[in-house]
Amino acid sequence: MSFLEKTFKLKEHGTTVRTEVYAGLTTFMTMAYILVVNPSILSAAGMDAGALLTTTAIASALGTFCMAFFANYPFALAPGMGLNAFLAYTVVLGMGYSWQTALTAVFVEGLIFILLSAVNVREAIFNAIPFTLKKAVSVGIGLFIAFIGMQNAGIIINNDSTLVGLGNVTSVPVALALIGTIISVWLVIKKVKGALLFGILITYALGILCQLAGIYVVDPANGAYSLIPSGIVSAPPSIAPIFCKFDFSNVFSFEFLVVVVSFLFVDIFDTLGTLIGVSSKAGFLDKDGKLPKIKGALMADAIATTAGAALGTSTVTTFVESASGVADGGRTGLTSVTAGILFLLALIFTPVITTIPSFATTPALITVGLFMVEQVSEIDFSDYTEGFPAFICFTMMIVAYSISEGIVFGILSYVILKLLSGRRKEVSPVLIIIAILFLIKLVA
Repeated sequence: MSFLEKTFKLKEHGTTVRTEVYAGLTTFMTMAYILVVNPSILSAAGMDAGALLTTTAIASALGTFCMAFFANYPFALAPGMGLNAFLAYTVVLGMGYSWQTALTAVFVEGLIFILLSAVNVREAIFNAIPFTLKKAVSVGIGLFIAFIGMQNAGIIINNDSTLVGLGNVTSVPVALALIGTIISVWLVIKKVKGALLFGILITYALGILCQLAGIYVVDPANGAYSLIPSGIVSAPPSIAPIFCKFDFSNVFSFEFLVVVVSFLFVDIFDTLGTLIGVSSKAGFLDKDGKLPKIKGALMADAIATTAGAALGTSTVTTFVESASGVADGGRTGLTSVTAGILFLLALIFTPVITTIPSFATTPALITVGLFMVEQVSEIDFSDYTEGFPAFICFTMMIVAYSISEGIVFGILSYVILKLLSGRRKEVSPVLIIIAILFLIKLVA
Protein backbone atom coordinates (compact mmCIF):
# COMPACT_ATOMS: atom_id res chain seq x y z
CA MET A 1 0.00 0.00 0.00
CA SER A 2 1.45 3.34 -1.05
CA PHE A 3 1.95 6.21 1.37
CA LEU A 4 -0.71 8.31 -0.38
CA GLU A 5 -3.24 5.49 -0.34
CA LYS A 6 -2.57 4.75 3.33
CA THR A 7 -2.75 8.41 4.34
CA PHE A 8 -5.72 9.61 2.28
CA LYS A 9 -7.62 6.34 1.57
CA LEU A 10 -8.06 7.17 -2.10
CA LYS A 11 -9.74 3.89 -3.16
CA GLU A 12 -12.19 4.11 -0.27
CA HIS A 13 -13.26 7.53 -1.51
CA GLY A 14 -13.41 6.43 -5.16
CA THR A 15 -10.68 8.75 -6.38
CA THR A 16 -7.15 8.69 -7.79
CA VAL A 17 -3.94 10.65 -7.34
CA ARG A 18 -4.43 12.28 -10.75
CA THR A 19 -7.97 13.40 -9.94
CA GLU A 20 -6.93 14.78 -6.56
CA VAL A 21 -4.02 16.72 -8.03
CA TYR A 22 -6.24 18.20 -10.74
CA ALA A 23 -8.79 19.16 -8.08
CA GLY A 24 -6.08 20.76 -5.94
CA LEU A 25 -4.87 22.78 -8.92
CA THR A 26 -8.41 23.96 -9.61
CA THR A 27 -8.99 24.94 -5.98
CA PHE A 28 -5.74 26.87 -5.88
CA MET A 29 -6.41 28.65 -9.16
CA THR A 30 -9.80 29.88 -7.95
CA MET A 31 -8.26 31.03 -4.65
CA ALA A 32 -4.98 32.50 -5.90
CA TYR A 33 -6.51 35.97 -5.98
CA ILE A 34 -6.24 36.08 -2.18
CA LEU A 35 -2.46 36.45 -2.55
CA VAL A 36 -3.04 39.85 -4.14
CA VAL A 37 -6.30 40.96 -2.53
CA ASN A 38 -5.45 40.21 1.12
CA PRO A 39 -2.25 42.34 1.15
CA SER A 40 -4.13 45.09 -0.69
CA ILE A 41 -6.87 45.23 1.95
CA LEU A 42 -4.76 44.80 5.08
CA SER A 43 -2.09 47.24 3.94
CA ALA A 44 -4.76 49.94 4.25
CA ALA A 45 -4.41 49.41 8.01
CA GLY A 46 -0.72 50.29 7.81
CA MET A 47 0.68 46.78 7.50
CA ASP A 48 3.60 45.96 5.20
CA ALA A 49 2.19 44.76 1.84
CA GLY A 50 5.22 42.68 0.92
CA ALA A 51 5.25 40.87 4.24
CA LEU A 52 1.49 40.29 3.88
CA LEU A 53 1.99 38.50 0.56
CA THR A 54 4.37 36.02 2.16
CA THR A 55 2.23 35.63 5.28
CA THR A 56 -0.93 35.07 3.23
CA ALA A 57 0.70 32.21 1.32
CA ILE A 58 2.21 30.59 4.43
CA ALA A 59 -0.97 30.90 6.51
CA SER A 60 -3.07 29.51 3.66
CA ALA A 61 -0.74 26.56 3.18
CA LEU A 62 -0.57 25.84 6.92
CA GLY A 63 -4.35 25.89 7.36
CA THR A 64 -4.89 23.77 4.26
CA PHE A 65 -2.35 21.18 5.42
CA CYS A 66 -4.10 21.04 8.80
CA MET A 67 -7.40 20.32 7.04
CA ALA A 68 -5.78 17.56 4.98
CA PHE A 69 -4.22 15.72 7.90
CA PHE A 70 -6.76 16.44 10.66
CA ALA A 71 -9.87 15.58 8.64
CA ASN A 72 -8.80 14.25 5.21
CA TYR A 73 -11.19 16.62 3.46
CA PRO A 74 -10.56 18.47 0.15
CA PHE A 75 -11.07 21.90 1.68
CA ALA A 76 -8.59 24.76 1.43
CA LEU A 77 -8.16 27.64 3.86
CA ALA A 78 -6.94 31.23 3.53
CA PRO A 79 -7.47 34.63 5.17
CA GLY A 80 -11.20 35.20 4.80
CA MET A 81 -12.63 37.91 2.61
CA GLY A 82 -14.87 40.21 4.63
CA LEU A 83 -12.95 39.40 7.79
CA ASN A 84 -9.85 41.09 6.40
CA ALA A 85 -11.92 44.13 5.44
CA PHE A 86 -13.50 44.17 8.92
CA LEU A 87 -10.01 44.25 10.48
CA ALA A 88 -8.66 46.99 8.22
CA TYR A 89 -11.63 49.30 7.69
CA THR A 90 -13.75 48.80 10.82
CA VAL A 91 -11.38 47.88 13.65
CA VAL A 92 -8.34 49.92 12.59
CA LEU A 93 -9.56 52.81 10.43
CA GLY A 94 -13.05 53.00 11.93
CA MET A 95 -12.59 52.25 15.64
CA GLY A 96 -9.06 53.65 15.82
CA TYR A 97 -7.24 50.56 17.12
CA SER A 98 -3.76 49.73 15.89
CA TRP A 99 -3.36 46.78 13.54
CA GLN A 100 -1.32 45.12 16.28
CA THR A 101 -4.36 45.23 18.59
CA ALA A 102 -6.60 43.93 15.78
CA LEU A 103 -4.29 40.96 15.23
CA THR A 104 -4.38 40.32 18.96
CA ALA A 105 -8.19 40.11 18.73
CA VAL A 106 -7.87 37.56 15.93
CA PHE A 107 -5.37 35.58 18.03
CA VAL A 108 -7.74 35.54 21.01
CA GLU A 109 -10.59 34.52 18.70
CA GLY A 110 -8.49 31.61 17.47
CA LEU A 111 -7.76 30.42 21.01
CA ILE A 112 -11.48 30.56 21.82
CA PHE A 113 -12.19 28.58 18.65
CA ILE A 114 -9.73 25.88 19.67
CA LEU A 115 -11.56 25.57 23.00
CA LEU A 116 -15.03 25.54 21.40
CA SER A 117 -13.89 22.91 18.89
CA ALA A 118 -12.33 20.75 21.61
CA VAL A 119 -15.54 20.69 23.68
CA ASN A 120 -17.73 20.11 20.57
CA VAL A 121 -19.71 23.37 20.79
CA ARG A 122 -19.20 24.16 17.11
CA GLU A 123 -20.03 20.57 16.20
CA ALA A 124 -23.28 20.79 18.18
CA ILE A 125 -24.23 23.95 16.26
CA PHE A 126 -23.50 22.20 12.95
CA ASN A 127 -25.62 19.18 13.88
CA ALA A 128 -28.50 21.35 15.12
CA ILE A 129 -29.03 22.95 11.71
CA PRO A 130 -31.89 21.02 10.04
CA PHE A 131 -31.52 19.10 6.79
CA THR A 132 -33.59 21.59 4.81
CA LEU A 133 -31.38 24.50 5.82
CA LYS A 134 -28.23 22.52 5.10
CA LYS A 135 -29.45 22.05 1.54
CA ALA A 136 -30.44 25.72 1.39
CA VAL A 137 -26.96 26.76 2.54
CA SER A 138 -25.45 24.67 -0.26
CA VAL A 139 -27.77 26.33 -2.80
CA GLY A 140 -27.03 29.76 -1.34
CA ILE A 141 -23.29 29.25 -1.52
CA GLY A 142 -23.67 28.13 -5.12
CA LEU A 143 -25.49 31.35 -6.02
CA PHE A 144 -23.08 33.39 -3.89
CA ILE A 145 -19.95 31.97 -5.47
CA ALA A 146 -21.37 32.50 -8.98
CA PHE A 147 -22.22 36.08 -8.03
CA ILE A 148 -18.67 36.65 -6.79
CA GLY A 149 -17.31 35.28 -10.05
CA MET A 150 -19.54 37.60 -12.09
CA GLN A 151 -18.42 40.60 -10.02
CA ASN A 152 -14.75 39.69 -10.35
CA ALA A 153 -15.02 39.65 -14.14
CA GLY A 154 -17.16 42.79 -14.40
CA ILE A 155 -20.21 40.91 -15.69
CA ILE A 156 -22.09 42.40 -12.75
CA ILE A 157 -21.17 45.91 -11.58
CA ASN A 158 -22.21 48.48 -9.00
CA ASN A 159 -25.17 50.57 -10.04
CA ASP A 160 -26.30 53.64 -8.10
CA SER A 161 -29.99 53.24 -8.93
CA THR A 162 -30.43 49.47 -8.57
CA LEU A 163 -27.31 48.61 -6.51
CA VAL A 164 -26.21 46.06 -9.12
CA GLY A 165 -26.39 46.00 -12.89
CA LEU A 166 -25.04 44.35 -16.03
CA GLY A 167 -21.51 45.30 -16.98
CA ASN A 168 -20.20 46.03 -20.45
CA VAL A 169 -20.53 42.67 -22.20
CA THR A 170 -18.50 43.98 -25.16
CA SER A 171 -15.41 44.56 -23.00
CA VAL A 172 -12.69 41.96 -23.47
CA PRO A 173 -12.59 40.67 -19.83
CA VAL A 174 -16.38 40.22 -19.67
CA ALA A 175 -16.53 38.60 -23.11
CA LEU A 176 -13.68 36.22 -22.26
CA ALA A 177 -15.31 35.31 -18.93
CA LEU A 178 -18.58 34.45 -20.70
CA ILE A 179 -16.80 32.50 -23.45
CA GLY A 180 -14.73 30.68 -20.84
CA THR A 181 -17.88 29.76 -18.92
CA ILE A 182 -19.44 28.17 -22.00
CA ILE A 183 -16.19 26.29 -22.64
CA SER A 184 -16.06 25.09 -19.01
CA VAL A 185 -19.67 23.86 -19.04
CA TRP A 186 -19.06 22.13 -22.38
CA LEU A 187 -16.00 20.36 -20.92
CA VAL A 188 -18.13 19.26 -17.97
CA ILE A 189 -20.81 17.94 -20.33
CA LYS A 190 -18.09 15.99 -22.16
CA LYS A 191 -16.95 14.64 -18.75
CA VAL A 192 -13.38 15.89 -19.23
CA LYS A 193 -11.26 15.27 -16.13
CA GLY A 194 -10.13 18.57 -14.65
CA ALA A 195 -12.74 20.45 -16.71
CA LEU A 196 -12.74 23.51 -14.45
CA LEU A 197 -8.96 23.76 -14.39
CA PHE A 198 -8.81 23.54 -18.18
CA GLY A 199 -11.55 26.17 -18.36
CA ILE A 200 -9.38 28.55 -16.34
CA LEU A 201 -6.25 27.88 -18.40
CA ILE A 202 -8.06 28.18 -21.75
CA THR A 203 -9.67 31.48 -20.71
CA TYR A 204 -6.30 32.80 -19.54
CA ALA A 205 -4.64 31.69 -22.80
CA LEU A 206 -7.34 33.47 -24.81
CA GLY A 207 -6.64 36.59 -22.76
CA ILE A 208 -2.92 36.45 -23.57
CA LEU A 209 -3.73 36.05 -27.27
CA CYS A 210 -6.04 39.08 -27.05
CA GLN A 211 -3.27 41.14 -25.46
CA LEU A 212 -0.72 40.07 -28.09
CA ALA A 213 -3.24 40.97 -30.82
CA GLY A 214 -3.87 44.38 -29.26
CA ILE A 215 -7.53 43.60 -28.50
CA TYR A 216 -6.94 43.58 -24.76
CA VAL A 217 -5.38 46.93 -23.85
CA VAL A 218 -3.25 47.12 -20.71
CA ASP A 219 -4.47 49.99 -18.54
CA PRO A 220 -3.46 49.56 -14.87
CA ALA A 221 -5.25 52.77 -13.85
CA ASN A 222 -8.54 51.10 -14.76
CA GLY A 223 -7.68 47.65 -13.46
CA ALA A 224 -6.56 46.16 -16.80
CA TYR A 225 -3.18 44.66 -15.92
CA SER A 226 -0.80 42.86 -18.24
CA LEU A 227 -1.62 39.16 -18.64
CA ILE A 228 1.97 38.32 -19.54
CA PRO A 229 4.20 37.64 -16.50
CA SER A 230 7.05 40.09 -16.00
CA GLY A 231 9.22 37.23 -14.81
CA ILE A 232 9.14 33.64 -13.64
CA VAL A 233 10.56 33.59 -10.12
CA SER A 234 11.20 36.09 -7.34
CA ALA A 235 12.37 35.96 -3.73
CA PRO A 236 9.52 36.19 -1.18
CA PRO A 237 9.52 39.27 1.08
CA SER A 238 10.30 38.83 4.78
CA ILE A 239 7.41 38.56 7.27
CA ALA A 240 9.45 40.24 10.03
CA PRO A 241 7.51 43.55 9.94
CA ILE A 242 4.25 41.81 10.97
CA PHE A 243 5.28 38.53 12.62
CA CYS A 244 3.95 38.15 16.20
CA LYS A 245 3.33 41.90 16.54
CA PHE A 246 0.70 41.64 19.27
CA ASP A 247 -0.56 44.38 21.58
CA PHE A 248 -2.36 43.09 24.68
CA SER A 249 -2.84 46.50 26.31
CA ASN A 250 -6.56 46.67 25.39
CA VAL A 251 -7.46 43.05 26.03
CA PHE A 252 -9.66 43.76 29.05
CA SER A 253 -11.63 46.63 27.53
CA PHE A 254 -15.28 46.25 26.51
CA GLU A 255 -14.51 47.50 23.00
CA PHE A 256 -11.90 44.76 22.55
CA LEU A 257 -14.46 42.18 23.64
CA VAL A 258 -16.91 43.50 21.03
CA VAL A 259 -14.26 43.13 18.33
CA VAL A 260 -13.45 39.56 19.38
CA VAL A 261 -17.15 38.58 19.48
CA SER A 262 -17.67 40.12 16.03
CA PHE A 263 -14.82 38.07 14.60
CA LEU A 264 -16.18 34.98 16.38
CA PHE A 265 -19.71 35.32 15.04
CA VAL A 266 -18.80 35.90 11.40
CA ASP A 267 -16.12 33.21 11.36
CA ILE A 268 -18.26 30.56 13.09
CA PHE A 269 -21.15 30.79 10.69
CA ASP A 270 -19.12 31.52 7.56
CA THR A 271 -17.07 28.38 8.29
CA LEU A 272 -20.08 26.24 9.18
CA GLY A 273 -21.90 27.50 6.11
CA THR A 274 -18.97 26.64 3.86
CA LEU A 275 -18.53 23.19 5.43
CA ILE A 276 -22.25 22.47 5.07
CA GLY A 277 -22.46 23.65 1.48
CA VAL A 278 -19.33 22.03 0.11
CA SER A 279 -19.77 18.81 2.13
CA SER A 280 -23.34 18.49 0.93
CA LYS A 281 -22.26 18.78 -2.69
CA ALA A 282 -19.43 16.28 -2.18
CA GLY A 283 -21.76 13.77 -0.52
CA PHE A 284 -19.88 13.84 2.79
CA LEU A 285 -22.96 14.34 5.00
CA ASP A 286 -24.47 11.18 6.48
CA LYS A 287 -28.20 10.27 6.45
CA ASP A 288 -28.77 12.49 9.51
CA GLY A 289 -27.07 15.47 7.89
CA LYS A 290 -23.99 15.19 10.10
CA LEU A 291 -20.42 15.55 8.86
CA PRO A 292 -18.05 12.76 9.93
CA LYS A 293 -14.68 14.01 11.19
CA ILE A 294 -16.11 17.50 11.60
CA LYS A 295 -14.13 17.93 14.80
CA GLY A 296 -10.88 17.64 12.87
CA ALA A 297 -12.11 20.09 10.23
CA LEU A 298 -13.14 22.66 12.83
CA MET A 299 -9.90 22.20 14.78
CA ALA A 300 -7.92 22.79 11.59
CA ASP A 301 -9.83 26.03 11.07
CA ALA A 302 -9.25 27.14 14.66
CA ILE A 303 -5.52 26.38 14.64
CA ALA A 304 -5.13 28.11 11.27
CA THR A 305 -6.79 31.26 12.65
CA THR A 306 -4.49 31.31 15.69
CA ALA A 307 -1.33 30.63 13.68
CA GLY A 308 -2.40 33.11 11.00
CA ALA A 309 -2.70 35.88 13.58
CA ALA A 310 0.83 35.09 14.81
CA LEU A 311 2.10 35.19 11.22
CA GLY A 312 0.42 38.56 10.77
CA THR A 313 -2.88 38.15 8.94
CA SER A 314 -6.61 38.30 9.61
CA THR A 315 -8.80 35.28 10.35
CA VAL A 316 -7.93 32.19 8.29
CA THR A 317 -11.03 30.23 7.36
CA THR A 318 -12.32 27.50 5.08
CA PHE A 319 -12.83 28.94 1.59
CA VAL A 320 -16.03 28.53 -0.37
CA GLU A 321 -13.87 28.22 -3.51
CA SER A 322 -13.02 24.72 -2.25
CA ALA A 323 -16.22 23.75 -4.03
CA SER A 324 -14.41 24.15 -7.34
CA GLY A 325 -11.97 21.38 -6.44
CA VAL A 326 -14.79 19.18 -5.18
CA ALA A 327 -16.63 19.75 -8.45
CA ASP A 328 -13.47 18.63 -10.28
CA GLY A 329 -13.50 15.33 -8.37
CA GLY A 330 -11.56 16.13 -5.18
CA ARG A 331 -12.63 13.88 -2.32
CA THR A 332 -9.68 13.63 0.09
CA GLY A 333 -7.00 15.62 1.84
CA LEU A 334 -4.67 15.04 -1.11
CA THR A 335 -6.58 17.79 -2.91
CA SER A 336 -5.83 20.07 0.04
CA VAL A 337 -2.18 19.06 0.16
CA THR A 338 -1.85 19.90 -3.53
CA ALA A 339 -3.43 23.33 -3.00
CA GLY A 340 -1.23 23.93 0.06
CA ILE A 341 1.95 23.08 -1.83
CA LEU A 342 0.92 25.45 -4.61
CA PHE A 343 0.47 28.27 -2.08
CA LEU A 344 4.06 27.73 -0.97
CA LEU A 345 5.33 27.50 -4.56
CA ALA A 346 3.48 30.72 -5.28
CA LEU A 347 6.00 32.46 -3.01
CA ILE A 348 8.65 31.70 -5.62
CA PHE A 349 6.51 31.99 -8.74
CA THR A 350 4.62 35.10 -7.66
CA PRO A 351 5.12 36.90 -11.01
CA VAL A 352 3.24 34.10 -12.79
CA ILE A 353 0.54 33.33 -10.22
CA THR A 354 -0.45 36.93 -9.61
CA THR A 355 -0.77 37.57 -13.35
CA ILE A 356 -3.72 35.17 -13.79
CA PRO A 357 -6.71 37.54 -14.08
CA SER A 358 -9.98 37.23 -12.21
CA PHE A 359 -11.93 36.88 -15.44
CA ALA A 360 -10.07 33.59 -16.05
CA THR A 361 -11.28 32.08 -12.77
CA THR A 362 -14.86 33.33 -13.21
CA PRO A 363 -15.90 30.38 -15.45
CA ALA A 364 -14.97 27.93 -12.69
CA LEU A 365 -16.90 29.86 -10.03
CA ILE A 366 -20.04 30.17 -12.17
CA THR A 367 -19.92 26.48 -13.11
CA VAL A 368 -19.48 25.47 -9.48
CA GLY A 369 -22.50 27.62 -8.66
CA LEU A 370 -24.51 25.54 -11.13
CA PHE A 371 -23.36 22.30 -9.50
CA MET A 372 -24.37 23.44 -6.02
CA VAL A 373 -27.74 24.88 -6.99
CA GLU A 374 -28.79 21.40 -8.19
CA GLN A 375 -29.62 20.55 -4.58
CA VAL A 376 -32.58 22.93 -4.57
CA SER A 377 -34.62 19.95 -5.85
CA GLU A 378 -34.16 18.22 -2.47
CA ILE A 379 -35.94 21.03 -0.57
CA ASP A 380 -39.65 20.52 0.15
CA PHE A 381 -41.16 23.83 -0.95
CA SER A 382 -44.71 22.47 -0.57
CA ASP A 383 -44.26 22.72 3.22
CA TYR A 384 -43.80 26.44 3.84
CA THR A 385 -42.29 25.85 7.30
CA GLU A 386 -39.45 24.16 5.41
CA GLY A 387 -39.55 25.97 2.07
CA PHE A 388 -39.66 29.58 3.24
CA PRO A 389 -36.67 29.34 5.65
CA ALA A 390 -34.70 27.68 2.83
CA PHE A 391 -35.75 30.37 0.37
CA ILE A 392 -34.92 33.28 2.69
CA CYS A 393 -31.62 31.62 3.63
CA PHE A 394 -30.17 31.43 0.14
CA THR A 395 -31.75 34.71 -0.94
CA MET A 396 -30.22 36.66 1.95
CA MET A 397 -26.79 35.19 1.29
CA ILE A 398 -26.76 36.98 -2.04
CA VAL A 399 -28.57 40.23 -1.30
CA ALA A 400 -26.79 40.72 2.06
CA TYR A 401 -23.52 39.46 0.52
CA SER A 402 -22.92 37.25 3.55
CA ILE A 403 -23.10 33.51 4.17
CA SER A 404 -23.51 34.08 7.90
CA GLU A 405 -26.43 36.51 7.50
CA GLY A 406 -28.19 34.01 5.25
CA ILE A 407 -27.87 31.40 7.99
CA VAL A 408 -29.16 33.90 10.57
CA PHE A 409 -32.38 34.62 8.66
CA GLY A 410 -32.82 30.99 7.67
CA ILE A 411 -32.61 29.69 11.23
CA LEU A 412 -34.74 32.49 12.69
CA SER A 413 -37.57 31.97 10.20
CA TYR A 414 -37.35 28.19 10.59
CA VAL A 415 -37.70 28.30 14.37
CA ILE A 416 -40.43 30.96 14.37
CA LEU A 417 -42.57 29.25 11.73
CA LYS A 418 -42.24 25.81 13.34
CA LEU A 419 -43.26 27.18 16.76
CA LEU A 420 -46.18 29.20 15.35
CA SER A 421 -47.35 26.11 13.46
CA GLY A 422 -47.40 23.97 16.62
CA ARG A 423 -44.49 21.81 15.46
CA ARG A 424 -42.20 22.38 18.42
CA LYS A 425 -40.90 18.78 18.34
CA GLU A 426 -39.21 19.45 15.00
CA VAL A 427 -36.96 22.11 16.54
CA SER A 428 -34.01 21.10 18.71
CA PRO A 429 -33.28 23.01 21.95
CA VAL A 430 -29.86 23.96 20.56
CA LEU A 431 -31.49 25.54 17.50
CA ILE A 432 -33.87 27.56 19.71
CA ILE A 433 -30.92 28.89 21.73
CA ILE A 434 -29.10 29.81 18.52
CA ALA A 435 -32.21 31.58 17.23
CA ILE A 436 -32.52 33.61 20.43
CA LEU A 437 -28.88 34.68 20.15
CA PHE A 438 -29.43 35.64 16.52
CA LEU A 439 -32.47 37.74 17.46
CA ILE A 440 -30.47 39.54 20.13
CA LYS A 441 -27.73 40.22 17.57
CA LEU A 442 -30.20 41.72 15.09
CA VAL A 443 -31.95 44.04 17.54
CA ALA A 444 -28.97 44.96 19.74
